[in-house]
Amino acid sequence: MNEIILQAEKRETTTKGRIHEMRRAGRVPGVAYGDKEAPLSISVNEKELQAVLRSERGRNALITLKVAQTSHPVLLKEIQRHPITRAVHHVDFHRVSLQKKIEALVPVHVKGEAPGVKLAGGILEHVVRELRVRCLPAEIPASIDVDVTNLQINQSIKAKDLQPPKGVELVVDAESVIVHVVSPTVLEEPTVAAAPGAAAATAEPEVIKKGKTEEGEAAAEAKPAAGGDKKAAASPAAAKPEAKKPEGK
Repeated sequence: MNEIILQAEKRETTTKGRIHEMRRAGRVPGVAYGDKEAPLSISVNEKELQAVLRSERGRNALITLKVAQTSHPVLLKEIQRHPITRAVHHVDFHRVSLQKKIEALVPVHVKGEAPGVKLAGGILEHVVRELRVRCLPAEIPASIDVDVTNLQINQSIKAKDLQPPKGVELVVDAESVIVHVVSPTVLEEPTVAAAPGAAAATAEPEVIKKGKTEEGEAAAEAKPAAGGDKKAAASPAAAKPEAKKPEGK
């Protein structure tokens, strides 16, 4: 691993105006503390700091902070940024001992393509994005890789399934699920029940129609009978009785 060296200058606690001038000059105010030493107010070159942040190890990079004639092994502890421009406004460094194990958060990187996703249509859920590890400062890994090339649908990879680098211990529950492949959720459209008023309104025209039909049929049956009686009353034959012939003639 290549040593990362960052030059720093000691600074005195000054006013806000002086700090603004420092930032305009391309320097970032900061402080180094820890390892049973007094805090040290410093400033670093912004471009050199950005180069450290873009390095492979990122925020977990072990840095040799050089101030005048002294050197301090440090880790980035906290970075404060402008809320709009995201420019670095302040940086905290934590002094560490190279012979003493520390804890750090390391990002989790998923590698490969799960057959449960590619062939079975499942969904890969990345549950844990960072893992806490314990190791020597110089052995902090850039990331913890999780290989999912054998992960089928409804299967998971837990913390106990991972193989961290030599000298690195995971500080996490062994049963913690890191990634898993779940079946896709099928959403069914809810069936909307008809309102009681709407059902009554739909049924009512049928009743009316039926009633009108029955009335029409009764009228149709009664019409021929009435017509027949009228015709019978108007017929002379029907009105006069048949005359009897005299007997013997």
